Amino acid sequence: MLFSLLNVPSASASTAAGSGGAGAPGAGAGLAAAGVPAAARVPKRRPHVLREGAARALFGTAAALSIAAVALICLFLLANGVPAMAEIGLPEFLFGTTWRPANDLYGIFPMIVGSLYVTAGAMIVGVPDGLLTALYLSRFARGRTGSFLRSGVELLAGIPSVVYGFFGLVIIVPFVRLLGPGTGLSVLAASLILGIMILPTVITVAQSALDAVPARYYEGALALGVDHEHAVFKVVAPAAASGIMAAIVLGLGRAIGETMAVVMVAGNMPIIPDSLLSGVRTMTANIVLEMGYAADLHREALIATGVVLFVFILLITMLLNVIRKRGEAR
Repeated sequence: MLFSLLNVPSASASTAAGSGGAGAPGAGAGLAAAGVPAAARVPKRRPHVLREGAARALFGTAAALSIAAVALICLFLLANGVPAMAEIGLPEFLFGTTWRPANDLYGIFPMIVGSLYVTAGAMIVGVPDGLLTALYLSRFARGRTGSFLRSGVELLAGIPSVVYGFFGLVIIVPFVRLLGPGTGLSVLAASLILGIMILPTVITVAQSALDAVPARYYEGALALGVDHEHAVFKVVAPAAASGIMAAIVLGLGRAIGETMAVVMVAGNMPIIPDSLLSGVRTMTANIVLEMGYAADLHREALIATGVVLFVFILLITMLLNVIRKRGEAR
């Protein structure tokens, strides 16, 4: 009675508290006393930790392989192309107007001009159509019409370039032939077929940018009394400007790097074109047409052409990154 009044714990309670308060050491001592090995008493790593480690190793290996592939390509181009530029002479190589390997003349300026002409023509043909289509799919198309058009865009993206080239050879080249003298294999034919080929890239990227614009922008414009068309063109489209510019730059990269379709419809003449109906040879076409039989300096000059093309693509990629950073800053 006296112990209970004074709140003094009983012996049994003290024993229980002592054993409970030192549960972990007591258990470990008990396992040790029972002869259980120390390794068996260490808790095993959880399965999710092992899975995370394996995933990290797998993804790191994949990233390293990708970086190694890019580095090897750059090394190959520089190791084989730069010596050729040095032997030919950089000004003569870049600004020479005659490409005649039999006479050791390796001026690629006509191919640079041809690539720029064809790419500019493709952008004029494909970009306005692609952007308007993206606006329609994002803000105007509804129901089956939108689904049908989206399926068509996806189908365009999956068509091989050789099929585009065959279409251009059978349909576009005869049409161009009706416009003036020549065979129809020309800058105009190549620009038209490339303009069609860049449509999926421009439409898909631009539509994604338009869909990402917050709905409150559009709803706020409507609340101010603006009609649907003005809200789309004056509010939504400017808000997606960085994404739209990215779509244009990606379309530019697709056009300047295309080969097979251009080979089939451009005429492949290594001269500076004097009109839209003149034949033209691009840098990519120059490589694919002559690499099969080239040797020695001729082969290295073609690889050097690839270096110039690589620099063009690198500049386009840098421009795309600048546009994306500006969009993120906004």
